[in-house]
Amino acid sequence: MRNSVLILFVLAPLFLFAQNSDYKVSSYLTEGTKAPNTHYIGEAWLNPIIHDDAELGYNITKATFRANSTLDWHKHSSVQVLIIVDGEAYYQERGKDPVVLKEGDVIRCEKDTEHWHSSTEYKDVTYLALYGGEQPTEWTEVLTQEYYDKVAEKLKK
Repeated sequence: MRNSVLILFVLAPLFLFAQNSDYKVSSYLTEGTKAPNTHYIGEAWLNPIIHDDAELGYNITKATFRANSTLDWHKHSSVQVLIIVDGEAYYQERGKDPVVLKEGDVIRCEKDTEHWHSSTEYKDVTYLALYGGEQPTEWTEVLTQEYYDKVAEKLKK
């Protein structure tokens, strides 16, 4: 009897505070879907965490790029913020030197600023991209493997 009462006091609060199934819960932990090889070299997966939510006014996409994979030059009609959650990335804005971004780094790219970002030569990268959804990404120039290799060599030094 004493054990039954003890169990009742332990289990009852669990039922009272159990999660309500009326909430829409998603996860950023899933890898997402493999992106079509249109504006990048290599392998990439995209997970649109928040996408086309007019009330919020911005998107959050989780992107994972395998090592030695890169996006083409592009720009956005809004500010874009990249939060590196795992691995290492290369990042460059037109007219500036490229940099290496590591886990925990956050970088802001101003609207209409041409740039590219990628995984590094030997490490995958996963990042969260926050950006406005008013206009689609404008792809401006193909980033060649030769250019990427020169950046990788330069940043090794």
